[in-house]
Amino acid sequence: MSESRHVPVMLRRCLDLLAPALERPGAVVVDCTLGLGGHSEAMLTRFPEVRLIGLDRDKEALRLSGERLAPFGDRATLVHAVYDELPEVLDRLGIPRAHGVQGVLFDLGVSSMQLDEADRGFAYAQDAPLDMRMDQTTGISAAEVLNTYPPGELVRILRAYGEEKQAKRIVSAIVREREKEPFTTSARLVQLIRDALPQAAKRTGGNPAKRTFQALRIEVNGELGVLERAVPAAVKALAVGGRIGVLSYHSLEDRLVKQVFAAGAATTAPPGLPVVPEEYQPRLKLLTRGAELPTEEEIAENRRAAPARFRGAERIREDVR
Repeated sequence: MSESRHVPVMLRRCLDLLAPALERPGAVVVDCTLGLGGHSEAMLTRFPEVRLIGLDRDKEALRLSGERLAPFGDRATLVHAVYDELPEVLDRLGIPRAHGVQGVLFDLGVSSMQLDEADRGFAYAQDAPLDMRMDQTTGISAAEVLNTYPPGELVRILRAYGEEKQAKRIVSAIVREREKEPFTTSARLVQLIRDALPQAAKRTGGNPAKRTFQALRIEVNGELGVLERAVPAAVKALAVGGRIGVLSYHSLEDRLVKQVFAAGAATTAPPGLPVVPEEYQPRLKLLTRGAELPTEEEIAENRRAAPARFRGAERIREDVR
């Protein structure tokens, strides 16, 4: 079963950071990226009074995590939703906005199941249909992006989302090849990228297709736009004393989380005020110094933890209405 392959990233650190909030009576925690339910199972086990709401856009992930979390009964509520829909989900479940939730966890990026199931097209190490949709019931596939986007837009995506320095060279090769035959599988794209790159660019940074695949996945799933809406919404959903933890896996995600947390932890008062009024005081307290990294031991046990960056914050003040 897929869950046996799933090792939750930085699990102990996530639990320890959320613990002061989740040990409160009646605490509600939202796992915004349920995946195979590893983090959720650990939270339900360690905090026996907590109620969990788990969100995922992937119906197969919901099915598998539902089996895993079944022993916890009605303490776990699983919802098919994208994580920027958090406010609507809480409203639907009857959790008053005035009350808020005590914990929120994001584990961004691709789940183990999505990487391991060959037919999803996320992994560049095996040939598969170029799909990459986290919710396979909606949206356009990676193949459609490759075959239909104008060259300039493809270059922008590879540069912005993949931080790919050779974007123009790769896109020129894609456009040339798609005119002969549309792209359908990952192996052909991987080979094209290998052939298109100069030798020097292939010597460092692992598989040369990694950045292009990341860029396509972010575009297909609208990941950065979703995250831009989701993290501020999650902060807003927190009760005072509630805590949020975010695991990100590339610099674009981490930068966005850092900016939201930094803005929440800063005063908004005009400069020069002798006393800062309550409405200008910070709403957040940062709980991590910069982004925390997994230990070498954890990376040795779980190579997918290697790029992880973890940030946490605590809600210390209500919004002034």
